Amino acid sequence: MRDKKKERREQNEKGKKSKKNMALITSATLILFAAVLIGSFEIVRAMGRNRLMNEANTVKPALETTQQEELTEEEKRVWEEGWVKYQDVIYQYNEEIMTFLIMGIDKKNDVKEVAEGTDGGQADAIFLAVMNPKNKSIKVIAVNRNTMTDIDVYDEEGNYFTTVKAQLATQHGFGNGVEKSCEYQQRAVQKLFYQMPVHGYAAINMSAIETINDAVGGIDVTLTADMTNINKEFTKGNTVHLEGKNAFWYVKYRDVNVFGSADERLGRQKQYLRAFIGKTKEKVAADLTVVADLYQAVMSQMVTNVSLDEATYLASILKDYRFSEEDLYTMAGETVMGEQFEEFYPDETALYEMILEIFYEEVEQNAQKMTEE
Repeated sequence: MRDKKKERREQNEKGKKSKKNMALITSATLILFAAVLIGSFEIVRAMGRNRLMNEANTVKPALETTQQEELTEEEKRVWEEGWVKYQDVIYQYNEEIMTFLIMGIDKKNDVKEVAEGTDGGQADAIFLAVMNPKNKSIKVIAVNRNTMTDIDVYDEEGNYFTTVKAQLATQHGFGNGVEKSCEYQQRAVQKLFYQMPVHGYAAINMSAIETINDAVGGIDVTLTADMTNINKEFTKGNTVHLEGKNAFWYVKYRDVNVFGSADERLGRQKQYLRAFIGKTKEKVAADLTVVADLYQAVMSQMVTNVSLDEATYLASILKDYRFSEEDLYTMAGETVMGEQFEEFYPDETALYEMILEIFYEEVEQNAQKMTEE
């Protein structure tokens, strides 16, 4: 009897030890799994950042080729390639910034490849988003779709034919409606902005606005003009919550019979984008997977060269970046009526100065060195 009791005690103790060992093994496994996940995430982040920076390494800004001021003898001794002197201040390109071209294409439904020609769709919305790691800021430049600039024309086989002056938005129409069109549009924007490096692009069909908008819970805007032809509640001064089709029409609509309607729509797009970035930052801060969800939700309606690991890296740092109304820029210039369509002519001096402000920084150390010499 005593032997049986002793045997049961020993079995119970073995069972407890076994459970304890199993718990320790399970805990260790979970810790190891978590470490692998964290490590993988950090690897993905690092891969994303490296790929983004390498994307633009082959392109160098060419701001110094114009408006370059005469250098002093002291400046000549310490001068470095790529520096720019403007109004007696020396600047250098900020190589840490990341610039992204965002395009809204006047196409509905899913993205599909088309034959080479002019059916790729026009870029009705064009934005440059600039992320500066040094001061943790996001600056967005709203580029007028009607900006008259050099547009490359290609034949049906995709061979370069000639270059003409035309609205910037038309460049995307050439190509195949997917990667080729985006590459053409990127080059046109870069030429306009003195060959500023672009680290990634995203061309999103306008029909995806509903998907993107609703994925972050909708956007609140205060109307600056009457739009009751879209929705009876869209009266000037009224604050509305945009969801579904209302978001699409708010961003997309313009009356082509009204002069300057593209400029008025650009103002609405700026307003919407400012609110959208703010809302997205809040969502990402609460849940990092939001960007991945957005990425997947619009993949069928988007063409981008930003990979998922790059998007993951951007999502991980987005919450730490500031963005306010002062960080949203518009190109200065004049809109006139051309033979058929509106034409926007940018103020070249204002554009030059805006590029210096956003993409460049003063050469402080070398300025001090020149003073000491």
